[in-house]
Amino acid sequence: MQKTIKNIGAIILVSAFLSGCQTMLSEGSSTNGGGLVVEPTNYSRFDSKMIMAKKNFRSANFGLAESNFRQLVELHPGNGEAWLGLAASYDQLGLFDRSDRAYSQAIKLVGPKPAILNNQGYSQLLRGNKKAARRLFRKAAKLAPENARIKGNMELLKKS
Repeated sequence: MQKTIKNIGAIILVSAFLSGCQTMLSEGSSTNGGGLVVEPTNYSRFDSKMIMAKKNFRSANFGLAESNFRQLVELHPGNGEAWLGLAASYDQLGLFDRSDRAYSQAIKLVGPKPAILNNQGYSQLLRGNKKAARRLFRKAAKLAPENARIKGNMELLKKS
């Protein structure tokens, strides 16, 4: 019973750390040096929807983020960033079977990028599967050893 309570507590703690998930920057986006995305001023329908999806995700409006990301993958099924956002949204909603399919689609499109492996590891951490989370975080760290989010997720795993 105590182990179950401890696991539930760990899941709640992990869920609170939204910084564990990351998305890739779209081509054409840039950062201002502080890590903030500088968006272009003339938006296409796709760009506007992507901006809205990311804002909803960062604001913890995961249902709206999922809806926006789903519309994005319907508009452009070949966009790996949209699939990654959809997978992360599904994770936050606890729809892990759907997130697994979305991560698989993202990997088919862009390969096993560090951001995808990191998010997959975070997904496993949310499920309480520490062994799989560790394996995925290590793969991500091998590809991007200086990535702060990956390092942070590995630390979070140690604490859980």
